[in-house]
Amino acid sequence: MRLKVLGCSGGIGGEDSRTSSFLVDDDILIDCGTGVGDLSFEELRLVSHVFVSHSHLDHIAAIPLLVDSIGEVCHHTVTIYATPETLHILRAHVFNWLVWPDFTAIPDRRFSYLRLQPVQVGETLQLKKTSFTALPVLHTVPGAAWLIDSGEGQLIYSGDTAYSTELIAAINACQSLRYLIVETAFPEEMRAMAMAARHLCPGMLEAMLAELIVSPEVYVSHLKPGMDDRIMEQIDALNMRLRPMRLTRGQVFEF
Repeated sequence: MRLKVLGCSGGIGGEDSRTSSFLVDDDILIDCGTGVGDLSFEELRLVSHVFVSHSHLDHIAAIPLLVDSIGEVCHHTVTIYATPETLHILRAHVFNWLVWPDFTAIPDRRFSYLRLQPVQVGETLQLKKTSFTALPVLHTVPGAAWLIDSGEGQLIYSGDTAYSTELIAAINACQSLRYLIVETAFPEEMRAMAMAARHLCPGMLEAMLAELIVSPEVYVSHLKPGMDDRIMEQIDALNMRLRPMRLTRGQVFEF
């Protein structure tokens, strides 16, 4: 199992600022932010599955363009997996014939280029030998973290979340967890903003990691451009058992 970071920034601005998107093997995306745009057309043609954490634009921006680019050429259906609430938002506000065509009905409803597959929090889906489980998070819109289990190791991607006892419990249940990719969007001096937006700041990340009984390698994503170095300086200054590292575009995890 191979996961490549296509984008992990909390915004745009510069060649390394691509928003959240991860390529699993060749045909699966976890979130579909602006990082997907760096894939070649031949790489895009292989994508058949997209697991979405939540409906915010930095995590879904490339979905409409992906489906539009490959639908006519590949003649295969791209399936989006997300919570029912997230899929409702996508259908109502993106694939609504106003912002973008409804590709769940193109070329017709018997065979469409896009399929929306609801996944409840706690539910597990199996694709070949790999399982994908939606885990609880706490954000301003409904969403999910994703647990990827290859059968030999596990990786969790938090998506966007504030401090969440439910997510902490779900992480602690993963005894084979090798990697935890967790967001920290704001520096400590913007704690009030982080709390209002239901994101993490370094102090809240510290509190969350202190509750973990498992010992994965921890990587920090979703750093806001212009604040990223400051956030990592604050994280590095904390005395934590688990020492978070900065996630970078192009990084590869095998598990």
